Amino acid sequence: MKKGPIIIALTCLFAIACKDKKDKPADQSSPYIQHLKEQANSNPDSLGLRLTLIDALDSMGLYKEALPEIDQLITKDSLNHGLWITKGKVQQNTGDTVGAILSFHRAARIYPSPEPLLALANLYAETKDSRVFEVCAKVDELKMGRELDSYTTFFTGVYYARMGDKQKAIALFDKSINYNYTLMDNYIEKGSLYYEDKKYDEAIKVFKVAAAINNTYADAYYWQGKCFEAMNDKPSAITNYNRALVLDKNLKEAEQALKRLK
Repeated sequence: MKKGPIIIALTCLFAIACKDKKDKPADQSSPYIQHLKEQANSNPDSLGLRLTLIDALDSMGLYKEALPEIDQLITKDSLNHGLWITKGKVQQNTGDTVGAILSFHRAARIYPSPEPLLALANLYAETKDSRVFEVCAKVDELKMGRELDSYTTFFTGVYYARMGDKQKAIALFDKSINYNYTLMDNYIEKGSLYYEDKKYDEAIKVFKVAAAINNTYADAYYWQGKCFEAMNDKPSAITNYNRALVLDKNLKEAEQALKRLK
Protein backbone atom coordinates (compact mmCIF):
# COMPACT_ATOMS: atom_id res chain seq x y z
CA MET A 1 0.00 0.00 0.00
CA LYS A 2 1.26 3.45 -0.82
CA LYS A 3 2.13 5.80 1.97
CA GLY A 4 0.08 8.93 2.39
CA PRO A 5 -1.74 11.12 4.91
CA ILE A 6 -3.14 9.01 7.71
CA ILE A 7 -6.72 10.04 7.33
CA ILE A 8 -8.18 6.85 8.80
CA ALA A 9 -6.02 6.91 11.91
CA LEU A 10 -6.99 10.46 12.71
CA THR A 11 -10.71 10.06 12.11
CA CYS A 12 -10.78 6.99 14.31
CA LEU A 13 -8.93 8.76 17.11
CA PHE A 14 -11.15 11.77 17.47
CA ALA A 15 -14.75 12.83 17.72
CA ILE A 16 -15.77 12.40 14.10
CA ALA A 17 -15.47 8.64 13.95
CA CYS A 18 -14.64 6.83 10.76
CA LYS A 19 -16.99 4.17 9.49
CA ASP A 20 -16.33 1.18 7.32
CA LYS A 21 -16.70 1.97 3.64
CA LYS A 22 -19.80 0.23 2.36
CA ASP A 23 -19.66 -1.77 -0.81
CA LYS A 24 -22.42 0.28 -2.42
CA PRO A 25 -22.31 1.50 -5.99
CA ALA A 26 -21.06 5.08 -6.27
CA ASP A 27 -24.41 6.29 -7.58
CA GLN A 28 -26.15 9.28 -6.04
CA SER A 29 -29.44 8.06 -7.57
CA SER A 30 -29.30 4.81 -5.59
CA PRO A 31 -32.31 4.07 -3.35
CA TYR A 32 -30.06 4.32 -0.28
CA ILE A 33 -28.92 7.87 -1.12
CA GLN A 34 -32.38 8.92 -2.29
CA HIS A 35 -33.86 7.73 1.01
CA LEU A 36 -31.33 9.75 2.99
CA LYS A 37 -31.96 12.83 0.85
CA GLU A 38 -35.71 12.54 1.35
CA GLN A 39 -35.25 12.24 5.10
CA ALA A 40 -32.90 15.22 5.25
CA ASN A 41 -35.14 17.37 3.05
CA SER A 42 -38.21 16.45 5.08
CA ASN A 43 -36.42 17.54 8.24
CA PRO A 44 -34.40 20.60 7.16
CA ASP A 45 -33.53 21.55 10.74
CA SER A 46 -32.02 18.13 11.53
CA LEU A 47 -28.25 18.46 11.57
CA GLY A 48 -27.93 14.74 12.31
CA LEU A 49 -29.81 13.64 9.20
CA ARG A 50 -27.83 15.98 6.96
CA LEU A 51 -24.55 14.72 8.43
CA THR A 52 -25.70 11.13 7.89
CA LEU A 53 -26.28 11.95 4.23
CA ILE A 54 -22.87 13.62 3.97
CA ASP A 55 -21.19 10.63 5.59
CA ALA A 56 -22.91 8.26 3.16
CA LEU A 57 -21.89 10.33 0.15
CA ASP A 58 -18.33 10.48 1.44
CA SER A 59 -18.25 6.73 2.10
CA MET A 60 -19.41 6.04 -1.43
CA GLY A 61 -16.82 8.32 -2.96
CA LEU A 62 -19.39 10.92 -4.02
CA TYR A 63 -17.26 13.77 -2.76
CA LYS A 64 -18.49 16.40 -5.23
CA GLU A 65 -22.04 15.68 -4.09
CA ALA A 66 -21.07 15.80 -0.41
CA LEU A 67 -19.39 19.22 -0.53
CA PRO A 68 -22.53 21.26 -1.43
CA GLU A 69 -24.36 19.54 1.43
CA ILE A 70 -21.62 20.60 3.84
CA ASP A 71 -21.56 24.13 2.46
CA GLN A 72 -25.31 24.35 3.00
CA LEU A 73 -24.80 23.57 6.69
CA ILE A 74 -21.86 25.96 6.99
CA THR A 75 -23.97 28.76 5.51
CA LYS A 76 -26.37 28.30 8.41
CA ASP A 77 -23.68 27.90 11.07
CA SER A 78 -20.29 29.15 9.94
CA LEU A 79 -18.87 29.03 13.47
CA ASN A 80 -19.40 25.28 13.86
CA HIS A 81 -15.83 24.04 13.84
CA GLY A 82 -16.97 20.43 13.39
CA LEU A 83 -18.52 21.29 10.02
CA TRP A 84 -15.25 22.79 8.81
CA ILE A 85 -13.44 19.64 9.93
CA THR A 86 -15.92 17.53 7.98
CA LYS A 87 -15.44 19.70 4.90
CA GLY A 88 -11.67 19.45 5.23
CA LYS A 89 -11.79 15.67 5.35
CA VAL A 90 -13.97 15.45 2.25
CA GLN A 91 -11.69 17.89 0.44
CA GLN A 92 -8.74 15.77 1.48
CA ASN A 93 -10.45 12.74 -0.02
CA THR A 94 -10.86 14.60 -3.31
CA GLY A 95 -7.17 15.48 -3.36
CA ASP A 96 -7.84 19.17 -2.74
CA THR A 97 -4.99 19.65 -0.26
CA VAL A 98 -5.10 23.45 -0.42
CA GLY A 99 -8.83 23.51 0.25
CA ALA A 100 -8.50 20.99 3.07
CA ILE A 101 -5.78 23.06 4.75
CA LEU A 102 -7.97 26.16 4.57
CA SER A 103 -10.93 24.30 6.10
CA PHE A 104 -8.89 22.75 8.91
CA HIS A 105 -7.27 26.14 9.56
CA ARG A 106 -10.72 27.75 9.80
CA ALA A 107 -11.83 25.04 12.23
CA ALA A 108 -8.73 25.56 14.37
CA ARG A 109 -9.31 29.33 14.47
CA ILE A 110 -12.84 28.75 15.76
CA TYR A 111 -11.77 26.19 18.33
CA PRO A 112 -8.14 25.00 18.57
CA SER A 113 -8.91 21.40 19.46
CA PRO A 114 -6.58 18.50 18.56
CA GLU A 115 -8.74 17.36 15.62
CA PRO A 116 -8.12 20.20 13.17
CA LEU A 117 -4.61 20.87 14.47
CA LEU A 118 -3.46 17.30 13.86
CA ALA A 119 -5.22 17.25 10.51
CA LEU A 120 -3.21 20.35 9.60
CA ALA A 121 0.00 18.77 10.89
CA ASN A 122 -0.71 15.74 8.75
CA LEU A 123 -1.04 17.79 5.56
CA TYR A 124 1.82 20.14 6.38
CA ALA A 125 4.13 17.18 6.93
CA GLU A 126 3.14 15.55 3.65
CA THR A 127 3.59 18.79 1.69
CA LYS A 128 6.98 19.58 3.28
CA ASP A 129 5.60 22.67 4.97
CA SER A 130 7.61 23.72 8.03
CA ARG A 131 4.44 25.02 9.68
CA VAL A 132 4.08 21.45 10.92
CA PHE A 133 6.35 22.37 13.85
CA GLU A 134 4.19 25.32 14.89
CA VAL A 135 1.01 23.29 14.74
CA CYS A 136 2.49 20.31 16.60
CA ALA A 137 3.77 22.68 19.30
CA LYS A 138 0.22 23.96 19.79
CA VAL A 139 -1.01 20.40 20.27
CA ASP A 140 1.82 19.61 22.69
CA GLU A 141 0.88 22.69 24.73
CA LEU A 142 -2.49 21.09 25.41
CA LYS A 143 -0.69 18.40 27.42
CA MET A 144 -3.30 15.74 26.69
CA GLY A 145 -1.06 12.72 27.09
CA ARG A 146 1.25 10.32 25.36
CA GLU A 147 -1.17 9.34 22.61
CA LEU A 148 -1.29 12.86 21.20
CA ASP A 149 2.44 13.19 21.79
CA SER A 150 2.90 10.16 19.57
CA TYR A 151 1.00 11.86 16.75
CA THR A 152 2.88 15.15 16.90
CA THR A 153 6.19 13.29 17.01
CA PHE A 154 5.10 11.09 14.14
CA PHE A 155 4.15 14.05 11.94
CA THR A 156 7.46 15.78 12.52
CA GLY A 157 9.08 12.48 11.53
CA VAL A 158 7.03 12.40 8.35
CA TYR A 159 8.15 15.94 7.56
CA TYR A 160 11.83 14.98 7.85
CA ALA A 161 11.22 11.81 5.84
CA ARG A 162 9.67 13.81 3.00
CA MET A 163 12.57 16.27 3.21
CA GLY A 164 15.04 13.39 2.82
CA ASP A 165 16.53 13.47 6.33
CA LYS A 166 15.99 9.78 6.96
CA GLN A 167 18.15 9.51 10.07
CA LYS A 168 16.22 12.22 11.90
CA ALA A 169 12.93 10.78 10.66
CA ILE A 170 13.71 7.29 11.97
CA ALA A 171 14.73 8.71 15.35
CA LEU A 172 11.38 10.50 15.59
CA PHE A 173 9.42 7.41 14.54
CA ASP A 174 11.19 5.47 17.29
CA LYS A 175 10.32 8.22 19.77
CA SER A 176 6.70 8.14 18.65
CA ILE A 177 6.65 4.37 19.11
CA ASN A 178 7.86 4.85 22.66
CA TYR A 179 4.89 7.11 23.29
CA ASN A 180 2.42 4.74 21.64
CA TYR A 181 3.62 1.45 20.17
CA THR A 182 0.21 0.77 18.60
CA LEU A 183 0.42 3.66 16.12
CA MET A 184 1.07 1.42 13.17
CA ASP A 185 1.90 4.17 10.69
CA ASN A 186 5.25 4.57 12.48
CA TYR A 187 6.34 1.10 11.42
CA ILE A 188 5.30 1.58 7.80
CA GLU A 189 7.09 4.91 7.54
CA LYS A 190 10.22 3.64 9.31
CA GLY A 191 10.38 0.37 7.42
CA SER A 192 9.76 2.03 4.08
CA LEU A 193 12.81 4.24 4.60
CA TYR A 194 14.95 1.14 5.04
CA TYR A 195 13.25 -0.30 1.97
CA GLU A 196 14.11 2.79 -0.08
CA ASP A 197 17.76 2.35 0.94
CA LYS A 198 17.57 -1.34 -0.05
CA LYS A 199 18.17 -2.40 3.55
CA TYR A 200 15.59 -5.13 3.16
CA ASP A 201 16.56 -7.20 6.20
CA GLU A 202 16.19 -4.14 8.45
CA ALA A 203 12.89 -3.26 6.83
CA ILE A 204 11.50 -6.77 7.28
CA LYS A 205 12.37 -6.66 10.99
CA VAL A 206 10.30 -3.49 11.36
CA PHE A 207 7.34 -4.88 9.45
CA LYS A 208 7.45 -8.13 11.43
CA VAL A 209 7.24 -6.15 14.66
CA ALA A 210 4.18 -4.39 13.26
CA ALA A 211 2.58 -7.73 12.38
CA ALA A 212 3.35 -9.09 15.85
CA ILE A 213 1.66 -6.09 17.47
CA ASN A 214 -1.35 -6.26 15.16
CA ASN A 215 -1.65 -9.50 13.22
CA THR A 216 -4.65 -8.17 11.29
CA TYR A 217 -2.73 -5.19 9.91
CA ALA A 218 -2.59 -5.87 6.17
CA ASP A 219 0.10 -3.31 5.39
CA ALA A 220 2.63 -5.10 7.61
CA TYR A 221 2.39 -8.17 5.38
CA TYR A 222 2.17 -6.21 2.15
CA TRP A 223 5.45 -4.42 2.90
CA GLN A 224 7.10 -7.67 3.88
CA GLY A 225 6.00 -8.96 0.49
CA LYS A 226 7.62 -5.98 -1.20
CA CYS A 227 10.88 -6.64 0.61
CA PHE A 228 10.91 -10.34 -0.21
CA GLU A 229 10.07 -9.57 -3.84
CA ALA A 230 12.99 -7.14 -3.99
CA MET A 231 15.21 -9.88 -2.54
CA ASN A 232 13.99 -12.30 -5.25
CA ASP A 233 12.38 -14.53 -2.61
CA LYS A 234 9.27 -15.20 -4.65
CA PRO A 235 7.59 -17.81 -2.35
CA SER A 236 7.88 -15.55 0.73
CA ALA A 237 6.67 -12.57 -1.26
CA ILE A 238 3.60 -14.46 -2.49
CA THR A 239 2.83 -15.72 1.02
CA ASN A 240 2.86 -12.21 2.47
CA TYR A 241 0.94 -10.63 -0.39
CA ASN A 242 -1.71 -13.33 0.07
CA ARG A 243 -1.93 -12.59 3.79
CA ALA A 244 -2.32 -8.91 3.08
CA LEU A 245 -5.07 -9.50 0.54
CA VAL A 246 -6.96 -11.84 2.87
CA LEU A 247 -6.94 -9.13 5.53
CA ASP A 248 -7.82 -6.34 3.12
CA LYS A 249 -9.57 -7.42 -0.05
CA ASN A 250 -9.35 -3.85 -1.37
CA LEU A 251 -5.56 -3.78 -1.25
CA LYS A 252 -5.10 -3.51 -5.00
CA GLU A 253 -1.32 -3.26 -4.78
CA ALA A 254 -1.15 -6.72 -3.23
CA GLU A 255 -3.52 -8.12 -5.84
CA GLN A 256 -1.43 -6.66 -8.64
CA ALA A 257 1.77 -8.00 -7.07
CA LEU A 258 0.33 -11.53 -6.96
CA LYS A 259 -0.67 -11.35 -10.62
CA ARG A 260 2.83 -10.18 -11.42
CA LEU A 261 4.53 -13.01 -9.54
CA LYS A 262 2.29 -15.93 -10.47
